[in-house]
Amino acid sequence: MGYYDQDYETRYTKQKGNRGGYFLASLVGAILGVFLIVVALPKIGFNVLPYSIDTNSGVEDATNNGGPVRTESVSLDVVTDVTKAVDKAGDAVVGITNIQTTSFWTESGSQEAGSGSGVIYKKAGGKAYVVTNHHVIEGANSLEVTLSDGTKLEANLRGSDVWTDLAVLEVDASKIETIAEFGDSDALKIGEPVIAIGNPLGATFSGSVTQGIISGLERAIPVDINQDGMVDWQAEVLQTDAAINPGNSGGALINISGQVIGINSMKIAQNAVEGIGLSIPIKSAEPIISDLEQFGEVKRPYMGVQLQSVNEVPAYHQRETLKLPEDVTSGVIVMTVDPNSPAEQAGLEDFDVIVEMDGEPIKDVIDLRKHLYNKKKVGDQLKIKYYRTGELKETTMKLGGNTL
Repeated sequence: MGYYDQDYETRYTKQKGNRGGYFLASLVGAILGVFLIVVALPKIGFNVLPYSIDTNSGVEDATNNGGPVRTESVSLDVVTDVTKAVDKAGDAVVGITNIQTTSFWTESGSQEAGSGSGVIYKKAGGKAYVVTNHHVIEGANSLEVTLSDGTKLEANLRGSDVWTDLAVLEVDASKIETIAEFGDSDALKIGEPVIAIGNPLGATFSGSVTQGIISGLERAIPVDINQDGMVDWQAEVLQTDAAINPGNSGGALINISGQVIGINSMKIAQNAVEGIGLSIPIKSAEPIISDLEQFGEVKRPYMGVQLQSVNEVPAYHQRETLKLPEDVTSGVIVMTVDPNSPAEQAGLEDFDVIVEMDGEPIKDVIDLRKHLYNKKKVGDQLKIKYYRTGELKETTMKLGGNTL
């Protein structure tokens, strides 16, 4: 017969009982834990229930069996370098309205002939000064400036310059709060981000902002000043891919610091080409703006001559009329000399051919004007080399105070 250990049976039975107790305690604990999570989560800000967005009210409706739970939507205050730049300069950009007198028999007698943009750059003596493009104000009988808040102010023209396509207006400063800061356009780099601000297509899109980069520096763009089909000038401009459309003319091109580094001009571009916007560098514009503000015109050196480029004359007249050597195929012909002008005092005569100024070769009229307007001042001495009947001569001219 087998041996029966009563102590072992007792110990085995106690172990089974203990295991059952442990399992029951764990089960109760798990149930309590789930209950506490469900109760506690909504109180600490977690919404674990499904929800839908009410696009009309802007409020989210969370739904469950117990009814809707409403939570507010979150809005973000986004601040970037671009928004900071626009905030800094945006209110200094204004609208310009060109008003011209119409026929006596019309009902109103005057009407809006065009619109553009401008930049408030200075306040002094109760007046504020606005720079814009010459072609924006050209032919105007009266001018109106519209501030960023819609306030309209009568404007007076201080002066304008057809050569650089710049003009300066004057308005009452009592309602002007924001003044633009000029930057350094000479320090710009290709690829640098820029922002154009203006009123493309008029007041409907006033204060429009477009962003791009500097695509090119010191672009030389031919300009026909008198619309005779001949190039009179080469404007040196900045190229950008920021959108510049009709109405943007006279507006600001700013850098990422909110400083004005260019005055936008559609006139120079003439043909609307996508991705190419042109702007007058502020460094070259500043002395023009200063002269227009102070004198109503730009103080440029004066020679007192009428000119024509040699390359516009047939080869026959280059040799037979002007008597130029065969190796001379460029230069500037003095067509007429004004009486008592600096040119006459320097001894220049009709049909002299200027080929050099201050040691720099002069190939055409544009070269001559660029040297005269960009490098010389009224009262300066100008050294000239020229051909007369085939003989090379030299003279020195003291420049007067007018144009050419």
